[in-house]
Amino acid sequence: MGYLLGDHQYGKAETRLVRIYRDAPRHEIRDVNVTTALRGAFDEAYLTGDQSAVLPTDTQKNTAYAFAKEHGLGSIEDFGLTLARHFVDDVAPVTGARIEIEEYSWQRATVDGVEHDHTWLRTGPEVRTAAITIEGKGVDQRAQVIGGVKDLVILKSTGSEFAGFLKDEYTTLPETHDRVMATSIVAKWRFSSVDVDWEAAYTSIRAVMVKEFATLQSLALQQTLWHMGTAVLDAHPEVAEIRLVAPNKHHFLIDFSPFGLENPGEVFFAADRPYGLIEATILREDAPDAGEAWHASAGLA
Repeated sequence: MGYLLGDHQYGKAETRLVRIYRDAPRHEIRDVNVTTALRGAFDEAYLTGDQSAVLPTDTQKNTAYAFAKEHGLGSIEDFGLTLARHFVDDVAPVTGARIEIEEYSWQRATVDGVEHDHTWLRTGPEVRTAAITIEGKGVDQRAQVIGGVKDLVILKSTGSEFAGFLKDEYTTLPETHDRVMATSIVAKWRFSSVDVDWEAAYTSIRAVMVKEFATLQSLALQQTLWHMGTAVLDAHPEVAEIRLVAPNKHHFLIDFSPFGLENPGEVFFAADRPYGLIEATILREDAPDAGEAWHASAGLA
């Protein structure tokens, strides 16, 4: 019986990188986690242990650090494109590179009512994400950028229903026309080009999603995801499709009847598990083929 080496790649996972800009009295900070992966003619490294075509993962780590100094760290999408193009264009055996970046937010500390020039407070758990893929060399080179956010925790205290659902002999859930709806959203959106104002796009897409969540009279979390996704596509023609994953963070009303107290939707038990997990991909009818990079990033492959 014979064997074949299938798809393979290698890289450096989770290079933690903090870039501080000190060229003015008011400092700036960017805090990221960078994962690199290279594809190419690396078969012999697996089959015979020949490392002659392998750029060490330690070198990939050092490259991320050096590029943060030499090229700066503005938007994570631009930084990822710069890194990926370097690996594909300047390292001969590499024919494809994938860069995944998480960015952690910091908020300036306020001292005596004034923002401090070089002290920050970590915000969270929300994390901005980007996945950048470069495939091929020269005129055949293709780029794909996927922006996103994860752990976007959001809750509305009313404006959400869940009723009219299918019932069988095991159904105990009561219908409700007024409930707390909460989730921790993971969203990833695929751009149809790389000619994008990344910072403005991220800020706007996040705002559009929050607005739809807040203002829609929701009959189900599924419906909310559909409206969030279509609103993003309406507002951003440069986005080809968006994938949303939303665990339903259940809030159960406490029964105060044994104590002779009423509970008109005021005190809840917040359960962390089990939870409903709602997922959806919303795409334009004429969206170009997403390719392997999108499916891998969106968890579809």
